[in-house]
Parts: sequence; structure tokens; C-alpha cells
Amino acid sequence: MEKWFKAYRHMKIRNKLSILIALIVIAAFSFTFVVQQYAFSIYDSQLHAKSSQVLNLSSSAIESELHQIEQLSFGIVADVRLQKLLRALRSSESDYDSLNLRKEIVDVLLSYSGSEPHLFSIQLIDSHGEELSAGNLVSIDSGKQARIMQRAGEAGGGTVWIFPDDKDSALISARDIRSYTNTNFDLLYLGTLIIRIDLDSIVRKLAVGEGELYVLSGSDIVYPRKPSFDPSRIQDRLTSRTGYFTESVAGETLFISHSRSALTGWTYLNLTPYNQIFERVLFIKKLVVIVFFAILAAVILWGIRFSRSLTRPIEDLIGRMKLAEKGNFAEANLIEGDNAPVAMDEIGLLQRTFRLMVERINTLIHENYANQLLIKETEFKALQAQINPHFLYNTLESINWIAKMNKQTQISQMVEALGLLLRNSVSIKEPIVSLAEELEIVQSYLTIQKFRFEERLAFSLEIPERYGNLPIPKLTLQPLLENAIQYALEPSIGVCTITVRSYETENSLNLTVEDDGPGMPADTLARLRSGTLQTNGKGIGLLNIDERIKISFGDGYGVQVESRPGYGTRVTVRIPNRKEG
Repeated sequence: MEKWFKAYRHMKIRNKLSILIALIVIAAFSFTFVVQQYAFSIYDSQLHAKSSQVLNLSSSAIESELHQIEQLSFGIVADVRLQKLLRALRSSESDYDSLNLRKEIVDVLLSYSGSEPHLFSIQLIDSHGEELSAGNLVSIDSGKQARIMQRAGEAGGGTVWIFPDDKDSALISARDIRSYTNTNFDLLYLGTLIIRIDLDSIVRKLAVGEGELYVLSGSDIVYPRKPSFDPSRIQDRLTSRTGYFTESVAGETLFISHSRSALTGWTYLNLTPYNQIFERVLFIKKLVVIVFFAILAAVILWGIRFSRSLTRPIEDLIGRMKLAEKGNFAEANLIEGDNAPVAMDEIGLLQRTFRLMVERINTLIHENYANQLLIKETEFKALQAQINPHFLYNTLESINWIAKMNKQTQISQMVEALGLLLRNSVSIKEPIVSLAEELEIVQSYLTIQKFRFEERLAFSLEIPERYGNLPIPKLTLQPLLENAIQYALEPSIGVCTITVRSYETENSLNLTVEDDGPGMPADTLARLRSGTLQTNGKGIGLLNIDERIKISFGDGYGVQVESRPGYGTRVTVRIPNRKEG
């Protein structure tokens, strides 16, 4: 035994931890397996009893409600006043008398319609074939009405049930009304009573327990009207009066319990996902958790004592790291006792790696110092490069001054417009400008283009001054004008009209740039919107403008392009219609 402990003591940490974890897993699995078997034995013994009890409670409550409705129908059929009115209606030959009698019959039906909360309506087909109704009325088609009357007649005064279908969600109870007076049962046909029952509300109110309830009459489905499960696949397993079994449906295991009613002969099914009925073993699960944590706590206490023997070298290494953090790399690189052997386990390798790292850091510090000098030199050259735009502006000002001195008005205007464009294009200090400033850029650009195209360019600006303070990303409208000139004006030989106008919606201001150029085909427009179209222009693209607007104001804003061949192109820029505080 001592030999094994000695071998374990000199093992690598990886092997020690592997053995420890294996022991923990084996102990936990063994205990869990034993408890699980015990829980399953309890589960198997209680499963049938609980499921049958829950299903019997539901079926008994539903059957009791249906029995009350059946008694209600018998009471209506035996109602003395209704019998008298129906006999009078049968023998009546006057339309006026028949109308009054039918009104009184409806009054009788109304008095019964509120006696049960789960009734849709009470309908009566009199001896003349007329339909009288009370309650939530739904017209029954003639074919179904004929089948109901036929089945009620065949039942000889007994109750027949008509199941819900796609057109009517109600369960129907029907029976013939035959005449009698005191002890005189002449049994003349007076009509057919039809009671429409809200079976859904009965099931929702009276069904208890979890799972889904099905009601079958032979192979016919009484409830639900739109089943998610086909009971015909288990019909051969419903031969006994009560029972239970499991069935796999769409990769899920269902626990199915069934019970057949002695009153109606209907079969009640309760379908419950197998995993949901494990509640009985919650106590066992809690016991497993408690014991597991007790074992875990004992292992942790032993692990803490075990880990101390591993953490001492690590703590020494942390002390050296703190020295390195303060910049004392020379002392951090020393090893206590020059002749002390270094262990070859993971901690020893970590110490050696730390020494190499410290040496590398020291080298990088010297290299970084040299790089900093190079960066300073680069920054100085970058500052010098900023002088060039100012030199260009000063040169343009000189040209402008000379043009004014020589009374060259057109040259002066073009130079001033070009200078404004250059300043706004080069400057990146203000990516968001006011709409008024953006329109100044547009006017400067149009000044230059007017000299180029003269009468061929017809430009119109229709944006009220009240929107001048609204924010907009710089160089939003000018690139759109540039595109309109490039693709609408340049290819044509006639006059091209470009209009910039605005209209306001609830949350936005829409700026449109329209031209009457050749327009774009549908496929070209689709590629432009998706960003897959490669254009020949070298300026700012539509996607660039759209992305800058979305970044500035949100995804609810941006650029929209509309175009048709022969009808020109319209680009709409959507920005907020109020300045954010």
C-alpha cells in the first residue's frame, strides 16, 4: 500500500486530477443508479392508479354534465305548455294563428336556454318543417338537418348524439317530440328537438389533470374537433374497459390511459407526454441532490487539502510575477538556490516558461522604445502633410483675387465654389452638418456644373428654409446630384431637369433628388439596391450614404431608389424631421 501512495505522490498533476475525478464520478454514478432504480419501482406502481383516477374523474364529470343536458331535453319534450302549443300548431290552418303559436313556442325554448351554461342553442323543427330557435343560433344545413331528423325518428323518442364536424363545433343532442295528454299517449309526431352543446367549454371546465383529453365513439372522434393525434393507430389496443400503455409519436413518447363509459359507451383517452408524469419521484430527486452535495462537500474539503500542496509553487511564481509587474525583471528572473533542482511537472515547466517570457519582455521593451521614436517621426511628417491643403486654399484665393482684379466673374465664381467644395470634402472634423450647410455644398457644386453644361442643365431646389437646422451627414445630397448628372445628363443631348425637393411625414423629412433621364431597368435597380452593381464612378456610392445615415440616426432612416426606363430616377433620403436635444 505504501508503494502505491508513493507512486501517487510523484505523479503529474494531470494524472492525480484524473484519478480524483474518476473516483468522484464512480461514487456519484453508483449512488444515482441505486436511487434511480428505487424511484422507477415507485413510479411503475403508482402510474396506472393515478392516470386511471384522473381520467375517471374527468369522464365522470363530463358524463354527468351530458346526462343533465339529456334530462333537460326530456323536460322540454314533456313540458305541458309546449305539448299544448305544438298540438295546436299541428292542427292550425291559419297562418296568423301559426305565427302566434310559434312565438309562444320560442318563448318556452328561451326559458330553457339559460338553464344550462354549456348550451349554444335550443332548436325545434315543428311538424310543418319550420325551424324555431333560441340561444346562439347557427343555421343547420338541410342535408345535416335531414340526417338528424332521420336518426331521431329511428331512436323512437330516445336521445341521439351528433358529433362536431368542420362546419359546426357543437355536440348535438336530438330527439323526437311525441304528443300525450295525461294518460293518453297517442304519440303523434309534433317535432324534433335539437340541442347544440358547447363541448369545448365542458371539457375545459371539467377535465382535470395534465395531458390532452380525447373522446371517441367507436372509431368516430367526438372531441377534439381538430385532433393532433390519430386514435385509429391505437384502436386495436382499446379492447379492455380501462388500461394504459405508451406510444411513440413524432419522436415523443406518450403515456395513454383509456376508460370506456358505461352510460354512453364512449371511450375517453388521456394523452400525456411521458416526461411530464415524473412528478411522483421529485422527492427522490431532491434526496439524490442532497446526498450528492453532501458527498461533493466531503470531496471539496479533501480537495482543498490536496490542492495546498500544489498551490505553494504557484504562489511563489505569483510573487515573481508581481516583481515583473513593477518592472524589476532582473530579480524576477532569478531562481532561489542556484543548485536547487527544478521539478519537471507542470509547475516546473511553468516556471521555466515564465523565465523565458521575462527575457522576451525585456527584449520587447527595448524594441518598443525604438518603435516609439519611429512613431514620433511619422506623426511629425503627418503634421507637415497638413500644410498642403492650406497651401492649396491660399493658391485658390490668389487665383480668385486675380480673377476679380481682371473682372473675370465666371472664373471667380468657379474658384470660390471649388474652394468651398474642397474645404468640405477634406475636412472630417464635422461629419454631421446642418441641412443649410449641405445645401451650400450643393449650390457650390451646381455653380461649377452650370458653367460646364450651361442651358442643358435645368436645376430646381424646393426645400423650405425652416428645415435648415436639421442635421444630416456631410456630403449626402452632392453625390446624388453628381450621379444624376453622370447618368442622366451626360448621356443625353437635350435638356435634363434635376429637382431637389422635400416632403414631411410623421417621423421623418424626405429629401428627393429627381431627374428625367433614361432611368434604369428593373434588374439594374435590384442589383443597385443589393449592392452587387459595380459602377464606373469614383465618388461616394449610394450604399455609403445609406450606411452613414443609418449609423447616425438608426435603421429607420436611409436611402431609397426608384427608377423606370424612360421615366427617370428618384432617390429619396429619409432623415429625422426634428433636431434631437
